[in-house]
Amino acid sequence: MTTPVEVRAVLFDLDGTLLDTIPDLHAAVCAMLADFGHPALPEDTVRAYVGRGITNLVKRALARSLDVADDGLPAPADALASFRRHYARENGRRAQLFPGVREGLEELRAKGLPMAVTTNKPEAFTRPLLEMTALAEFFSVIVSGDNLPRPKPDPMSLVWTCGRLGVSPADALFIGDSVNDFLAARAACCRVFLLPYGYNEGRDVQELDCDAIVSTIASAAKLISRRVL
Repeated sequence: MTTPVEVRAVLFDLDGTLLDTIPDLHAAVCAMLADFGHPALPEDTVRAYVGRGITNLVKRALARSLDVADDGLPAPADALASFRRHYARENGRRAQLFPGVREGLEELRAKGLPMAVTTNKPEAFTRPLLEMTALAEFFSVIVSGDNLPRPKPDPMSLVWTCGRLGVSPADALFIGDSVNDFLAARAACCRVFLLPYGYNEGRDVQELDCDAIVSTIASAAKLISRRVL
C-alpha cells in the first residue's frame, strides 16, 4: 500500500498526465510530414515520440526514430515552423482529460494545496490548451518549455516553479507520466508520483523508483494532504 504524503504544493506535467493530446499532435505531425513529401506516421508511433518537447518530436518524426533526440542537433527550422503552424490549428481540437483529472484537481484545491503546471510544451500552445479544456483555473503558476533555458529532464523548471509558489522543492510533489518527469523531480528533490497511462517513449513507468504509481489523478489526491507548518 502506498504511504500518504504531506506536501505544501503539487506540480503537474501536462501532456500524458492531465490531457491526452496525442490526436492533436498526430494530426500536426502528419500535416508537417506531408509538407515535405513524407508519408504519415501511425498514431502509436507519434505517441512514442512525445516526451521531450516539440523540437525533438519534429526531429524524431522526420527521422522516424527515437534516437535522434540525443544527437544534440536542432530540428530543421522549416520543419519546425511547419509543425507549429499546423499545431496552432489542431491544438485542443481533440484533446481529452484523462479519467479522474477534474475530480482530483477539485479535491486538491479543496484541501488548500496550491497547484502548478510544468510542461515542455511551448507557451504559445500551453495556456490556450488549458483554457480550452477548462483547467487553467486550477493553477496559480504555469511554466512552459520555452519559458526557461533548460526544459525537463533538467530540474530548472521544477525548482523555479516551487520558488514562484513560495515552497521548498522538498515540500512539493510532482505528478507526471514519464522518465523525464521522474528525472526532473528527483534532481529537484521533489517527491514524484507517476501515472501508467501517459507518454513514456515506449518505456514502462514500473521501471522507475518513484514514490508511487497512481492509476488516476483522483486516486493520487486521496494520498495527498496539506502540510501545515
